[in-house]
Amino acid sequence: MKSVIDIRQLSVEEIDGLMEIGRDIIANPGKYSEKCRGKKLATLFFEPSTRTRLSFEAAMYELGGNVLTMADAQSSSASKGESVADTAKVISCYADIIAMRHPKEGAPMVAAMNATIPVINAGDGGHNHPTQTLADLFTIHREKGRFEGLTVGFCGDLKFGRTVHSLITAMERYKDVRFVLISPDELKLPSYVKNTLKEKEIPYIQTRDLLLVMPELDILYMTRVQKERFFNEEDYLRLKDSYILTPEKLVEAKADLCIMHPLPRVNEISVAVDSDPRACYFKQVLNGKYMRMALILKLLDLA
Repeated sequence: MKSVIDIRQLSVEEIDGLMEIGRDIIANPGKYSEKCRGKKLATLFFEPSTRTRLSFEAAMYELGGNVLTMADAQSSSASKGESVADTAKVISCYADIIAMRHPKEGAPMVAAMNATIPVINAGDGGHNHPTQTLADLFTIHREKGRFEGLTVGFCGDLKFGRTVHSLITAMERYKDVRFVLISPDELKLPSYVKNTLKEKEIPYIQTRDLLLVMPELDILYMTRVQKERFFNEEDYLRLKDSYILTPEKLVEAKADLCIMHPLPRVNEISVAVDSDPRACYFKQVLNGKYMRMALILKLLDLA
């Protein structure tokens, strides 16, 4: 495992192995506190991020390593026109591992092809976000104890939501998983993702009605309608409040429903839902740190 750009690079066995490391980190934090002593993580974020960047940095610090950070593309040589390939080659001289977020799909792959150190894709455009997917998988497994036989609902922006695309791609490999796709017509799941589901004969339904399908769901994965993915503000304003989850909408939901969200939220989950024991989105944040710790260890051959 040299770099992780796409969740499909990781086999089911490798994902299971990372989750096992994550569980051990939770149980025995002291055992890992110096594992990355003398190692440096470079966080290269060419697109705004608070959560993912700080999660990577916290992960490295808790492993005893150090962090070199570039949180703003305008303060980097990219603003002078330096290519992603050259940036990767340069940073390889300074650090032991790179976490990169970039607005252009495929940029982390280019970095991985040119770096001499491991590269982790921390999100590229609307394409991929593998470490968020690892956080999502770890959350589902910790809450449900399994992946098999679950009905997973995705609600909101399914067209541009890279976290949705990655999680579907990961979960379609498990037995008896069923997907419920809840969105306005303009934000439906892209055909290339649905075509894969059809080819693998994985059951899914599409609907605009969240309340209609709520009683069926084991997982409800909410997403925000992302303003930055729209070409015109009029479409964004028309669709941004399409689905807002409130306690009233959860009346018919299962008692053990797991409510997830990749964050940040705007208003698609009411703060009144936060006190519901089924709300798992802040647990996701913590689980993301553990899985990034596990992945860093694995890529640096320290686990």
